[in-house]
Amino acid sequence: MELKKNPNLELKRNNTLYFFIGMTVILLLTYLALEWKTYYSTDVWDNAGLKVQDELIEEVPLTFQKLPTPPPKIQAPPVIEIVEDDKEVVETVIESTESNPDTEITPLENIEFEEPEIDEKVFFINVEDKPIFPGCENASDKYLCFQEMMQKHIQKYFRYPESAQEMGLQGRVNIIFTIQKDGSIGDVQLRGPHEILEKEAARIISKLPKMTPGKQRGTPVKVPFSIPITFKLQ
Repeated sequence: MELKKNPNLELKRNNTLYFFIGMTVILLLTYLALEWKTYYSTDVWDNAGLKVQDELIEEVPLTFQKLPTPPPKIQAPPVIEIVEDDKEVVETVIESTESNPDTEITPLENIEFEEPEIDEKVFFINVEDKPIFPGCENASDKYLCFQEMMQKHIQKYFRYPESAQEMGLQGRVNIIFTIQKDGSIGDVQLRGPHEILEKEAARIISKLPKMTPGKQRGTPVKVPFSIPITFKLQ
């Protein structure tokens, strides 16, 4: 015998309705809980005040001090010089500082002008006629040619000292030398990481040829020049 269910007694018949009713109630309770506002019964806490103890306030009495009277200044009486009646007194004549229009003006041709002294040593970048390396006389840019010839000279005479290689010495030697008025090289100054490297750099500079000296206003001058030589182990 097959059992039959009464459709009016089916529990799942109104599931959707019950679900929406429950969701509505939960959302309403959540809204009320978020929007619920409470107020304090008194506003005493909102007024702040500073309480200072009366015993901490102390009135400072006024005191008067009498300063000692400064000693009187003693001034020496002025010296009065009595001049005899028969003595002649030379009066000081105050001359006018204004120019006299009647004074004759010396012609410009008769005025001798002294030329300013030329410094004995002028830096390479400031000298008017820069020193010329042999072989750069006809170059369009003599300064660029000078630098190129210096690099070729260093590469030609460069020798890495064996003692420096054994000791692992390397670094840069800064060299400053002066091209004298006659074109020779002098006043060589070196600064490097070791004396061995400095000696080798000095040997390279000593091989420089005689150059055409630099000139300032047509007069030969001493021109310093600086260049580094780098020693690097492979």
